[in-house]
Amino acid sequence: MFTGLSAFPLTPLAHGAVDEAAFVHLVARLREARADSITALGSTGSYAYLTTDERARVARLAVEHAGPVPVFVGIGALRTSQVLEHADRAEQAGASALLLAPMTYQPLTEDEVFGLYRAVTEHSPLPVIVYDNPGTTRFTFSTGLYGRIAQLPGIASIKIPALPSDPESARARVREIRSAIPAQVTIGVSGDAAAAVGLAAGCDAWYSVIGGTLPAPALRLTRAAQEGRSDDAAAESERLAPLWQLFGEYGGSIRVVAAIAEELGLTSENCLPLPLQGLNDQQRARVAGVIRDLRLDG
Repeated sequence: MFTGLSAFPLTPLAHGAVDEAAFVHLVARLREARADSITALGSTGSYAYLTTDERARVARLAVEHAGPVPVFVGIGALRTSQVLEHADRAEQAGASALLLAPMTYQPLTEDEVFGLYRAVTEHSPLPVIVYDNPGTTRFTFSTGLYGRIAQLPGIASIKIPALPSDPESARARVREIRSAIPAQVTIGVSGDAAAAVGLAAGCDAWYSVIGGTLPAPALRLTRAAQEGRSDDAAAESERLAPLWQLFGEYGGSIRVVAAIAEELGLTSENCLPLPLQGLNDQQRARVAGVIRDLRLDG
């Protein structure tokens, strides 16, 4: 389950509530595109902004409409007791695995983060994906901590931050991580602009923001890499460079992806949870131009 393209859909809102119809449509698109897995309630899915009941409902909708595609569900929260409750609700919804980032308010130590993953793996029978996302959590995993956590039973994959753009440096980093973790634990690259480099460097999976809204180009890149056509994967990533540039300019991917979904009519306008605000009119016009120029509206 923990290889190939894992697509992270938005959890769109309308009038302050989860837009269930739009979310179901996003999941159905991923099922029809044959993504390798769907990760609901990742950072792109705004899990941290939703109530426990909203998250449980989103998890259930994802599983119900994903068909044969396995669904991973994000369970991050500030308190361990809350994380365990989200794990239970995800299991009840039929999730195939759990995605866990160590959310912080007070800075966490490595021992505290290890204790969080140990608590989850002891509590839940579901496989766990370690979610290293320092841009949102403000916690950075060391390679040694990867190794400690990966020894826990139930740890299935590690979602790592973007790798260096230099191919040899990327391969060296993947080798370093691989040497610290058990062979059965997969490594998944994130940071969409680094996907082609990461897959060529030996990552097993791409945990993809753009794949949740635009699965076709993400799958083309992934399949090329899986088939050993690294040049084709790199060419597809280069073709999408205007998207990656927008991610960098507009403070990350979520606002750009929301604008894409809104521009394509997949969600209503202003689909992000407040206080997050979408792009302004000028920025949206740039997004629309990129969609048109790259022919991403088909």
